[in-house]
Amino acid sequence: MSNCEWALALHGGAGILKKDMFSQREISDYEKVLTLALEEGKSILESGLSAVEAVSSAIKILEDSPLFNAGRGSVIGNTGIIEMDASIMDGQTTQVGGVSCVKRVQNPILLAREVMENCPHSLLVGDGAEYFAQKRGIKLKPKEYFYTEKRWEQLQNARDKKQLVLDHEGQTQTVGAVAMDINGNLAAATSTGGLTNKAYGRASDTSIIGAGNFAHNDSCAISGTGTGDQFIRNVTCYDFFALTLYQGKSLKDAGEIILDKLKRVGGYGGFVAIDKKGNIEINFNSGGMFRGQVSSAEKISVGVF
Repeated sequence: MSNCEWALALHGGAGILKKDMFSQREISDYEKVLTLALEEGKSILESGLSAVEAVSSAIKILEDSPLFNAGRGSVIGNTGIIEMDASIMDGQTTQVGGVSCVKRVQNPILLAREVMENCPHSLLVGDGAEYFAQKRGIKLKPKEYFYTEKRWEQLQNARDKKQLVLDHEGQTQTVGAVAMDINGNLAAATSTGGLTNKAYGRASDTSIIGAGNFAHNDSCAISGTGTGDQFIRNVTCYDFFALTLYQGKSLKDAGEIILDKLKRVGGYGGFVAIDKKGNIEINFNSGGMFRGQVSSAEKISVGVF
C-alpha cells in the first residue's frame, strides 16, 4: 500500500497502438510533453496546492501541444469544424464542471473548471459555453490556431474511406489526469477533440461526469479514454468508483471489470486511477496508451506500449 503524501497520473489516449506506427523521435516527442505535464503537476502538488489545480494545469500542458487530441491538437469533424469537450470533478466537494462542442477556447479544461467553480450549472455546450468563457475571461483563439496539417490529412483519409475514424486507431485520443494532494483530496479531469469525421454537435464521454471521469474522496479518482460512446453506455468511470466503494474492489480488480464490460459492448480503451491513499492503477485493453505517473514516493515515469 502507498504511503505517499501526494500523487499524480495522466494519460494521452489509449488505442490500437503499435511500435511500427511511430518513429523513435515521435515517441520521444510524446514522452517529453507527458514529462512536462507531470513536472507541472508535481511542482503544484509539492507546493501544497490542490489536486484540482494539479490536474487542470497538467492537462493544460497537453492541450497546448499539437501532438495530443485535445486543445490545439484536436481532430476535425465531418463538417470541417473542430469541436472540443472537457470536464473536471473535485473529489472533496463533488462539484463538477463540463463543456462540450466549444470551437475557440484555447484550453477547454480551464473553461470546465470555471464552470465548476463559478457557474450554477454543471455542463455548458456550444455557443453558450463560449459566451460564458468570454464573460469569465477565458482565452479564446481564432479557429486557425487549432488546425494542423496532420489532422486535416486524417480527415481527408476518413472522408475518402467514408467512415468515422476512431482517434485511438493508430492515433492519440482523449487526455486526462487524476491526483491526490497533500490534504488527501482527489480530483479527475479529461479533455478531447473527439473523433475524426464525427458528426457536427457530437458530445463525448469526456464532457460527461461519470462516463469520462469521476472523483470522490471516499474512494478514488479515475479518468478514462477510448471508445467514448461505449463509455457513456456503461457509465464506465462511475461504475469503477462504485465497484471500489460499495463492493470494496481494489483499483486493479475494478479496472479489469470495467475493461471487460467495455469489451462486451464492442468498446475498448484505458484509464488512470488513484485512491485516497495515493495508490495508482493504470490499465488498458488496447495496444497501448500514452501515460505517466509521479508521486512523493516515486520519480516520474512515462510509457506508451
